[in-house]
Amino acid sequence: MTLKSAFLLGVFTFQSFTFAFVQERQSGKKISKSTKPISILLSKPRAGWTVDRMVEVAGKVSDVEVDPITININGDKYLIRTINGEFKRKFPVTQGKNYIEVSASNKAGIFTERKSIFAKIPSLPFLAILTSDTDNVYTDLHVYEPGLSEADPNAKPTAHIYWADTSSASGGKFYLNEQGGNFDQPGYGPYLYTHSSPPTGIYRIDANYWPSGDKAHTLSTLNLTLFGGTSNEVKKRVQVPLVTPGETVTLAYVRIQKGNSINVYVPAVDQKPKRGEWPEWVLDAPLTRKGTEN
Repeated sequence: MTLKSAFLLGVFTFQSFTFAFVQERQSGKKISKSTKPISILLSKPRAGWTVDRMVEVAGKVSDVEVDPITININGDKYLIRTINGEFKRKFPVTQGKNYIEVSASNKAGIFTERKSIFAKIPSLPFLAILTSDTDNVYTDLHVYEPGLSEADPNAKPTAHIYWADTSSASGGKFYLNEQGGNFDQPGYGPYLYTHSSPPTGIYRIDANYWPSGDKAHTLSTLNLTLFGGTSNEVKKRVQVPLVTPGETVTLAYVRIQKGNSINVYVPAVDQKPKRGEWPEWVLDAPLTRKGTEN
């Protein structure tokens, strides 16, 4: 299926990608029919403060048929699978106060539990989190970084960070979707990428789609936070449909310049920049690619 055929299946707007499909998708979500109110035990993180960049969110919901639950961290929402009602996953936190909310729903309504934690950590300059709204699919995150020795600020990125190569020479880190004891669990995600000292230059962020046999397409969501908690903070949320098995879609280009000046270009949403605003290789690059090579 192509993006063109996706248009024929439903209503599609490019302002943050609002979707309304004629046929219901097989998302893999389990809709609990219980009419009993859900109690949520949010055992981690413990209230107080932390000096860790990665904080585990863990707990249990009383209705074991609820799968997935929703975790909201500082306004960014993620679907997290449950196993016999239990859930756990580590997330990067930002400098200062972090707000965490866990939500679960059934026929009785939507139930939430909230907690906050203060992180005594340096600001995290680069955070990218990729999720999808469909279970049992791989929406792999691929990040291309500038090379450490690259003098040209407009050069193509040369370092490739993804599930098989989870760290870069400059300090970029990739976190696999490890839930339920599996090495790399397919499903909602999240896939995480962080960099505590990103080099200047242009970064490319891609999603590579591998569905199971009964899943036609999914909606990927990329949450970007750049220099969070500082006067240079930039937050961007990108939602793009993934429809063709094996296809890679470029979600965003990020340019970091001296002084922590930031530009973000989302090819599927933003108006194409004028010549000279971005290098030719960005402006002329295809939105989709076969495979994951640079």
